[in-house]
Amino acid sequence: MVFVESQIPAQAREAASVRDAWLQSLAEGRREEDVALIRCAVELAEQAHKAQMRASGEPYLNHVMAVAEILASLRLDAETVAAAVLHDAVEDSEITLALIAERCSPAVARLVDGVTKLKVFAEYQETAKGKKESARAESLRKMLLAMAEDVRVVLIKLADRLHNMRTLDFLDEEKRRRIARETLDIYAPLANRLGIWQIKWELEDLSFRHLEPVTYREIARFLDERRIDRQRYIEQVVQILENELGNAGIKADVKGRAKHIYSIWKKMQRKGLGFHQVYDVRAVRILVDSVADCYHALGVVHTLWRHIPKEFDDYIATPKENNYQSIHTAVVGPEGKTLEVQIRTSDMDRHAELGVAAHWRYKEGGKSDRGFEQKIAWLRQLLDWKEEESNAGDFIDRFKSEVFQDRVYVFTPRGEIIDLPQGATALDFAYHIHTDIGHRCRGAKVEGRIVPLTYELRNGQQVEVLTSKHPAPSRDWLNPHLGYLKSSRARSKVRSWFKQQDQQQNLTDGRQLVERELKRLGVIDVPLDKIAAHFNLPQVDDFMVAVGRGDITTSQLASALHQLTRPPALPLPEEGITTHARKGEGGEIHIGGVGNLLTSLSRCCKPAPGDPIVGFITRGRGVAIHRSDCPNVLNLQSDLRQRLVEVEWAEQEQSTYPVDIEIEAIDRQGLLRDVSSLLANEKINVIAATTSTERKTHTAKMQLTLEIANTDQLSRILSRIVQLPNVVEARRHV
Repeated sequence: MVFVESQIPAQAREAASVRDAWLQSLAEGRREEDVALIRCAVELAEQAHKAQMRASGEPYLNHVMAVAEILASLRLDAETVAAAVLHDAVEDSEITLALIAERCSPAVARLVDGVTKLKVFAEYQETAKGKKESARAESLRKMLLAMAEDVRVVLIKLADRLHNMRTLDFLDEEKRRRIARETLDIYAPLANRLGIWQIKWELEDLSFRHLEPVTYREIARFLDERRIDRQRYIEQVVQILENELGNAGIKADVKGRAKHIYSIWKKMQRKGLGFHQVYDVRAVRILVDSVADCYHALGVVHTLWRHIPKEFDDYIATPKENNYQSIHTAVVGPEGKTLEVQIRTSDMDRHAELGVAAHWRYKEGGKSDRGFEQKIAWLRQLLDWKEEESNAGDFIDRFKSEVFQDRVYVFTPRGEIIDLPQGATALDFAYHIHTDIGHRCRGAKVEGRIVPLTYELRNGQQVEVLTSKHPAPSRDWLNPHLGYLKSSRARSKVRSWFKQQDQQQNLTDGRQLVERELKRLGVIDVPLDKIAAHFNLPQVDDFMVAVGRGDITTSQLASALHQLTRPPALPLPEEGITTHARKGEGGEIHIGGVGNLLTSLSRCCKPAPGDPIVGFITRGRGVAIHRSDCPNVLNLQSDLRQRLVEVEWAEQEQSTYPVDIEIEAIDRQGLLRDVSSLLANEKINVIAATTSTERKTHTAKMQLTLEIANTDQLSRILSRIVQLPNVVEARRHV
C-alpha cells in the first residue's frame, strides 16, 4: 500500500521533518557512510521509543537526539553519535544488542552495552554494607573495565547527564536535589578528570542552581547588574593587551573569559570572601602560537600590571592530571581592579575544552594523538586495584579518593612528574614510585632537605626516597592517627605485605599490639573472645592474626573497645520503680533502682564514657560514679557493698570527661612544650599536670589530666604523643 503525503498524520510529518533537519545538521563535514550509520541509529531509536514520553511531555526520542547533538558538537566520531542515539534503547525496549550490531555495527553495539553498564555508577555516592557492598564493588570493577576498553562510553553518559540536568525543572524537588547532588559529586569531577571542561562547568552550574537556588540567584543577579561595566572594562583590557603584545611581536588572540557561578561561589568559600568582593571578577584569556610565546606574553602582562602574590600557577610546566595546560596569573589591572589572566596556546585551549574528546578529531583526520593514552592512563590503573583490594568498601573508597580528590604534583630527582592525592605524604610518594621502594623506604628528602615520612607534599617539590636493603614496613604506617599514609593505594600495599608474612609472626605481632592498646587505654576486663566476635572472627587467634597483618587497625580496635565497654541497657526494676537520668558533673548517667539523685564522677579513677561503671550512694553527695575496676570499689568493705547501684552512660553529644594519662620519656629540653603544643593543636584541654625528672637515669615522667570526649579520641592522642622525640611510652593511668 502506498500512502500519499496527505494521508500521513501531521504530527508524524512534523517529527520526520525535525529528524531530517537534525540529520542534515550533523551531516556537515562527515562522510556519507557516517551519516548513514547515524540515520540507521535514529530509525532504530524511533522504533524503541515511539510510545515513550518524558516528564516534560516531549517525546523521548528528542532526549536521545539531544544527547547525540552534544557529542556531535564536540566533533566525536559517528560511532559515538549513533551509540548516543541508542543509549537507552536496549534497556527501555525490545531492541537487542544483536539487532544493533546487525543493523548498524558491532562497534555501536559495544558502546551501547558499555553505557548500559554505566547505569550502576550512580549508586556509589554512599558506601553500602555486606553483600550489597560487594555487589556494587564488582559492578564498579566491570564499569572500569568498560571505561578502559573504550572511554567513549563515559562521554556518552556525561552527555546524557548534561541533557537531563538541562531539563531537571520538570521533576519534583526531592528528586531534583538528589540528581543534582549526584551530578556534583560524581559526574562533574569525572568530566574534569577527563579534561572536558566544556561539560564540567555546565554540570556544576546546573547542579548548584538546584542545590543552592537562593545563593545561585543572588550571584547571578550581581553578575547581571554589573554586566555592562564588566564588558566595558574587559574591552578596555583586551585593547591594551592586543596593542602591547603586538608591539612585543607576539601574535595573540585576546578575549574575555566567562565566569561560572559555581566557580565564583567556590572561590568565596575557599577565601572567605563576600559577594561584593567576588561577583565582579574580571578575566581574560590570551591564545598564542607556541609555548615560548606563552611565557613571553606572561612577561608583557607582568610588566604592564603588578602581579598579585600567591595567585600564579604554571600548568604548562606542571600539567594537571587530565593533561590540562595553561598559565594562570592575577594582576592589579587598570583602575586598580583585580584581573585574572589565562595564557595558553590554541592547541592547549582546544584540549582544555574538549579533553579526551579531542582525540577523535585527530582520529577522523587520520592523525595519531600521542597524549591520549596518557590522559586515560589513570583510568587503566584503576583496574590494577582489583587484585589488591580484598574489602569491597576499601575498593569503593579508594575509587572515590583517587579519582575525585584534588591532586598534588611533585617531581622525581629525574624530573618526572608524579600525580598524587592532595595531602599525600613522602611515604605515599615512595609507594607510588614502586611497591618495593615503599616497603624499603626509611626516609625522604624534599628539595634536598631530610623530612619525616609524614611530611605532606606540596605542588612543584622535588622528592627523593631514602631506602634500606631489606623491606620492613611498620604497622604504625596503617594507623590513620599517625598520618603516614593518605592514599588508599599505598595503605592497600602495606596491608598486602603483612598478609604475605608468616602466620605465626602475625599472631605474635597482633597479640603484642592488642596488649599494648589495652594497656594504653586502661581496659582490663574485656574478654578477648568478645572483641573477636565484634569483628565477626570465630577465634581469638584469628583476631590476633588480623591485627598483626593490618586488617584491623588500632583505631578500629579503640572504637570497638568503646562500644564493648558500654554496658547494655538495664531492664526496668520491679515494683514500679523507674530508671532516671540525672545530669552530674561529667554528663548524663542512668541510675537504676533509685529515685532522683545527684551524680558526680569520682576523682580516684576518673571514669570516661565507654568505661564500665558502678554507682556508690554517699551520705549527702548523691551517687559517686566509679569505674568498675576502681581499687576503691574492689576493696570495698562487705557491709558497704549494699550501697552500690547499677548505672550506665547515657548518650551525650559534645561532652568531655577528665582522664589521667602517664608519659615516660628520656628527658630533654622542650619536652613539656612539645607535649603541650600537640595537645593544643588537637584542641585538648589540660586541666592538671605534674612532671618529675630522675637525674641519675635522665628519665622524665608526666601525669596529665585531659578533657577527653571518648576512648577513640584518647587512643589517637596517645598514639600522637608516642611519636614525639624521646617519648618511650604514653598510657592511661589506672
